[in-house]
Amino acid sequence: MEYDFGKLVERRGSGDLKHEALACMYGHADLLPLWVADMDWETPPFVLEALRGRLEHPILGYTVVPDGYWAVVQRWLWERHGWEVNCEWMTYVPGVVKAIGMVLNVFVGEGEKVIVQPPIYHPFHLTPVWNGREVVWNPLKEVVDDEGRLVSYEMDFESLEEVCDEKCRVLLLANPHNPAGVVWSRDTLRRLACFAKEHHLIVVSDEIHCDMALFGHKHVPFASVCEEAAEVSITFGAPTKTFNMAGVVSSWCIVPNVRLRERFFGWLEANELNAPNMFAPIATMAALQQGNEWRCQMLAYVEANVDYIINYCREHIPQIKPVRPQASYLVWLDCRSLGLGGHALNDFFVREAGIAMNEGSTFGPGGEGFMRLNAGTQRSVLVEAMQRMEVAVKGRVCL
Repeated sequence: MEYDFGKLVERRGSGDLKHEALACMYGHADLLPLWVADMDWETPPFVLEALRGRLEHPILGYTVVPDGYWAVVQRWLWERHGWEVNCEWMTYVPGVVKAIGMVLNVFVGEGEKVIVQPPIYHPFHLTPVWNGREVVWNPLKEVVDDEGRLVSYEMDFESLEEVCDEKCRVLLLANPHNPAGVVWSRDTLRRLACFAKEHHLIVVSDEIHCDMALFGHKHVPFASVCEEAAEVSITFGAPTKTFNMAGVVSSWCIVPNVRLRERFFGWLEANELNAPNMFAPIATMAALQQGNEWRCQMLAYVEANVDYIINYCREHIPQIKPVRPQASYLVWLDCRSLGLGGHALNDFFVREAGIAMNEGSTFGPGGEGFMRLNAGTQRSVLVEAMQRMEVAVKGRVCL
């Protein structure tokens, strides 16, 4: 079956965050919303059909996890990523960010520290702070080409050695990276695992974008790279980004180490946080059992969108330099040539271009002068967005 990712879908009036929060977040309700990390095309029809099938039954009462649910997840991880996971290692969690907060409350005491590698998805540093834990910055290093253009990031292990002390308990890893879309190499992850083992750190690996590797790149699950990684890891994943069903909260947690697993899973069970809502397993099983062809077509469309953005900027807006993501539909825009920092850069795109994106400074040190753009939308929307951006930037240059 061929899926139509260019079809426009009217989301206003559905209660979607991307549109309904514009006025509150940006001060204007009539912006092109390229900020929230969900996609603008229809959720796959087989997922919707599975949910409709359940709604044929007139009682929405308590339910059990369907037989074979974890085996479906297990098979997907093996077939897509070569990661052999035991079903007993897995449990449901009510969202990745929520689960990060839960890990911090179980494993990080007051006065203890969490290591974060900016620029990074903002809940990675906000969640620890809001839970009363101290954040330690381990900024990533920029990788530039011969022309000085930012093309990727790498981990700074020398800095990590300097900032990690006896109070550090957890390191939060975005794998693949958000916002720059880096697919971390096996060697990098193995080196991180050995460091964590030596320094008694738990590595919490957010792998929610793992099924969205682009341009021939291949995701490597952190816990799979070596024995040390398996011993120190807590991995979070979900089908919700890949299959555009973020509103159906369906996330999983994988913990190979029995000591960590018993402590964390026991806490989840004691607080009844390991029981999925009725619709999560249904949507997940439909997506993973029937969705690979949809996923492949979707990724091809995203790749074409990314190429369009990069080529347009090169030809028409050289002041903006997109970093080609190796995974996900999020594009990290280097706007430092515009000479605007912090809120001023965000305000410029809102006022002059009518576009809502994510402000780079919210991603921590190293994010100043950047914007995060969501390319998970119809090409026609991106065409309008890039044209607006071009007019705004040229107007500023001419001042």
